[in-house]
Amino acid sequence: MTQKDKRLAHKIYLYLGALFITSLVVSNLIFQKFFYWKPFGDVTVFGASLFEVSVGILPYPITFLITDLISEIFGKKKANQIVTAGIFASFFSMGIVLVANVAPAIPSSPIDDALFNKVFALSPIAVLASMIAYLCAQYVDIAIYHFWKKVTNGKHLWLRNNFSTFLSQFIDTFTVVGLLCVFGVLPWSLFVGLVISGFIFKIFIAFIDTPFLYFFVYLLRKRFDLAVGEEIDLEA
Repeated sequence: MTQKDKRLAHKIYLYLGALFITSLVVSNLIFQKFFYWKPFGDVTVFGASLFEVSVGILPYPITFLITDLISEIFGKKKANQIVTAGIFASFFSMGIVLVANVAPAIPSSPIDDALFNKVFALSPIAVLASMIAYLCAQYVDIAIYHFWKKVTNGKHLWLRNNFSTFLSQFIDTFTVVGLLCVFGVLPWSLFVGLVISGFIFKIFIAFIDTPFLYFFVYLLRKRFDLAVGEEIDLEA
């Protein structure tokens, strides 16, 4: 690989990392708003609406698509580095929110202390719950992805993309909703509905993002002349 190609590969990795971290941080900031999506009409499970989900779920599946793409092109080590960077960025962003919450609003401020506190006060709890779930889910996703990549000799991209995502998304959804219920952010009556809704939504997105993963992997393999299963070593 030429130096020009190596610089381009570093730049692509950098931008993928930026998209990953942005999606993760934003999902933690906006999680308190919920919406109702009903692809199959009104469905309830144990009295809870099946398809009530947080808007924080919208950018979150992007993180799994990006880690799968990084895993495929740049390898397991680089994918894990992005996950670790995302953890740091999330806690750092919450530190900023806490400082902003402490600073008193002036009388003419468009957003007063009460409204700011209402929107962001629960974010540290959400981040703690999300990070515990995120740690489990993302590292499991990367490990399973590379397990199937090794078993299939780099073939059947759809298999490792979906199989890794199915288990990791269930772990993520179950853990984060459970912890939010434990911390009192959400009532236990919503637990089953939110877990099932979140999991179904994420699996639905996983099916949708598979063609995108194929497309981006194809472009990068073609650009850097990579064989199936071959990875770019950014540290070489």
